Amino acid sequence: MKLTYKEFIKNIEKKYTFEKNPYVAVAVSGGPDSMSLLFLINAFIKYKKGKLMALIVDHRIRKDSTEEAKYISTYLDNNNINSQILTVNKNNVSKKNMNEARNNRYNLLTDFCIKNNILHLFIAHHKDDNLETFLNRKIAGSDFYGLKSISDLSLYNKVLLIRPLLNLSKKTLLDFNKKNKIQYIDDPSNFNLDYTRPTIRNFLTKSDQKTIKEINKDFELILFYSPYFIQMIFEILLKNIVKIDSKKIIVGHDNIKNLNEINSENIIRRIYQFLFYGSNAPRSKKIRILINEIKKLNFKYFNIRGMIVKKNDDFLTFSR
Repeated sequence: MKLTYKEFIKNIEKKYTFEKNPYVAVAVSGGPDSMSLLFLINAFIKYKKGKLMALIVDHRIRKDSTEEAKYISTYLDNNNINSQILTVNKNNVSKKNMNEARNNRYNLLTDFCIKNNILHLFIAHHKDDNLETFLNRKIAGSDFYGLKSISDLSLYNKVLLIRPLLNLSKKTLLDFNKKNKIQYIDDPSNFNLDYTRPTIRNFLTKSDQKTIKEINKDFELILFYSPYFIQMIFEILLKNIVKIDSKKIIVGHDNIKNLNEINSENIIRRIYQFLFYGSNAPRSKKIRILINEIKKLNFKYFNIRGMIVKKNDDFLTFSR
């Protein structure tokens, strides 16, 4: 598939809704994916007569990160694109793992957006990223909902994250950069096999076409059936709710206890996300511990990441 500025603008305007003369931000790592996205969004914003801010995060994990951030900022300045370098506080860099880096990055990005009244933050995840996430979660034992992987729209810290490249491959983005003479840098951590994701990426790169085709088929089936699964979970939940308000949900104890583990887990996840709007639900392992406790005859009380679960007579109360 060929990627052009004209086709991208047409697709993004058709799929998403923006305010008049939108002010948007793009998360820029300096890699080929984010640089493709940045130049595409820059063309879109010029067309919409809006404003664009490229947000470069100096994660301070590698010794070269500060120099790389400055290099990217200078390159963007030479291309008349406004940018801002956001530096992670040293106190927030302790574990130096990918999860910590991700949390630091998203917190900095969305905090900037909130302070500057930016409603939309663009992220450069693409088709290959989604496939890697699918395999990563499959290895970790994620359920049907988790295997859906990356969504093109999500809310983080009250900022709407948009991922418009999920249908485009890495190769398509590299070809776009080459054709339009867009410079980029490579992050060495992408090739560090001590991390799970680069290991999966390496596996996919070395796999034959038959293996890749089978993985893609599995992933496409998940994408197709996931809306029906999510609808089923909501219907089960709605049928069993006794009382609901912004701080509390009461459901029948036996109705939840007698469900299979997958349905119970997803119902509890939906309840948590309702009560703690915009927050990620607890991990499957913790939810399954709660489910096992609920099934015990003497169950009375459980705290799972701030959500209090109490049993009163024949009912379960979930509250903040």
